[in-house]
Amino acid sequence: MKREMDLVRKLVLAIEDSPHAFVGSLNVQGATEEQIGYHAYLLVDAGLAEGVDATDMESSGPEYQITHLTWAGHDFADACRNDDVWNKATRTISEKVGSVTFDVFKQVLVSFAKTAIGLG
Repeated sequence: MKREMDLVRKLVLAIEDSPHAFVGSLNVQGATEEQIGYHAYLLVDAGLAEGVDATDMESSGPEYQITHLTWAGHDFADACRNDDVWNKATRTISEKVGSVTFDVFKQVLVSFAKTAIGLG
């Protein structure tokens, strides 16, 4: 399954918006349970969130129950929250190189966010 950065963003922002200490189930319109489970796993693997592995023998892929964002997850939420910054970063990456590593993606977001507030 391919990593979808738009889904990563939606999940991080949904987790951050959770009113409780523990997130519960995650739902994103247009995403399947398998996509959400895999991307929840990726969030944990990338250090953006903490979670519990809920994968079993009947699972079609990784299934993670996210408990909360990490400090890095909150930083990513801050960097990707603004729609204009997000759209500019994803469009620039898509037009120039197609795709980049997650670390480069975060650097591009931060760069555009700095520019938006007059620091770049």
